[in-house]
Amino acid sequence: MPKVTIDDITIDVPEGTTILQAARMIGGEVVPPAMCYYSKLKTSGGYCRTCIVKVEQGSAKDPRPIPKPVASCRTNVMDGMVVRNITSPEVLEARAGVVEFLLINHPLDCPICDQAGECDLQDLSYGHGDEFSRYEFKRREFEKIDIGSKVQLHMTRCILCYRCVKVADQLTDGRVHGVINRGDVSEISTYIENVIENDFSGNVIDVCPVGALTDKTFRFKSRVWYTKPVDAHRDCKHCCGEVRLWYKGDEVLRVTTRRDQFGEVKDTTTGKPGWICNECRFDKKETKDWIIEGLAHINPHSVISANHYESLKALKATVSRQLKAAPHGTKVTLGNGALDPNNQPGTQK
Repeated sequence: MPKVTIDDITIDVPEGTTILQAARMIGGEVVPPAMCYYSKLKTSGGYCRTCIVKVEQGSAKDPRPIPKPVASCRTNVMDGMVVRNITSPEVLEARAGVVEFLLINHPLDCPICDQAGECDLQDLSYGHGDEFSRYEFKRREFEKIDIGSKVQLHMTRCILCYRCVKVADQLTDGRVHGVINRGDVSEISTYIENVIENDFSGNVIDVCPVGALTDKTFRFKSRVWYTKPVDAHRDCKHCCGEVRLWYKGDEVLRVTTRRDQFGEVKDTTTGKPGWICNECRFDKKETKDWIIEGLAHINPHSVISANHYESLKALKATVSRQLKAAPHGTKVTLGNGALDPNNQPGTQK
């Protein structure tokens, strides 16, 4: 098995593994971000360049470095390869440039976007982008088109990751949408004003990393951090039936697929990708339609976890331990010793 070192962490991986997949096997901060790659979709990746890394050593047989950053989602691991991600200032600077390009035409409408709070582009810009943009020209704009009664398209927010196109290609019968035109006028559109209506079309909402494709039945109903996600399932003849219900009070505001730690659709108990059909997503929005499994686990780094049951439970346990614990050291108040605001450096006795 090839051996690869990523940010000074060495791991053995199967033949044919990409650098991104190897980094995900390690986990943690060494995992490059990805906006277009989706492990459940064949041929995805290679479009956004956010997952670029520096190959410091090509392999044990040929230790020469690759002269420029490479897309980790499309570069296979070689035995003895040495890769730099967060330990390379060159990579961090290049990735910040990629983020700046992605944000050039992206509108700053997070306050009214349903994707806010679970947007991969928000996370990417905060974690890997610069504070300011140098772009001063008018942003790209597109005319709004109607692609159906369930899915809302905001082309001005699209970053052309191609995920929705690959979902339609690989999950549905008779794809009716794709990318038209070229260059800075490229856009997602349907063929001759068709609408996207097939059994699994709703999955384009879940794979979209920004707010370009959103759920019309959920629009402007609530912010995601005000909702409570619950895992549930039902016996469905079209799909796996394993979903996540998003409650506000007793009302189910929306139904989505379950997601893993990388934001991708989670595998079912049978080991297959947990895509869900439109019947489960749009037509089954009552508690009686589902068998409730329990509260869904939310990544503590997500804004959705703010003031949520898991964080509150952990806070309650911490406070309880602190109340029961004996105090350590000597209690001081402002004005004693080094805490005296009148003390000056070098004058303390």
